Amino acid sequence: MTVPDPEERLPEPMIAAELALMDGWERSGPAITRTYGFRGFRGAVAFANRVAEAAHAANHHPDIHIESYRYVRVVLTTHVSGGVSRADLDLARAIDAALGPLPDRNSSGAPTCEERSGPA
Repeated sequence: MTVPDPEERLPEPMIAAELALMDGWERSGPAITRTYGFRGFRGAVAFANRVAEAAHAANHHPDIHIESYRYVRVVLTTHVSGGVSRADLDLARAIDAALGPLPDRNSSGAPTCEERSGPA
């Protein structure tokens, strides 16, 4: 089976260099992952839906977990190549761009997303 270029597994030094430029994303086994936190369930679900739209547009589908009602953990890996590919890194950037304004806001009107490290 021929793997398309954007889905070819990247070398570890390249992955590490790219992750160093991306806030909040970290290596987790054969994947990259980031957890976003929100003030409540509505904000988490709204963001999960935005992730789904970005993934659909990219034709590259991550694991999306809503945990402890207000955290969204996104896991990106390319199964066909068994690791992280350019498609994963590109989608990670698109997901960060999709954060934008969400319905769960604080009193100043700013989005209430926060990062959280580790499992829920």
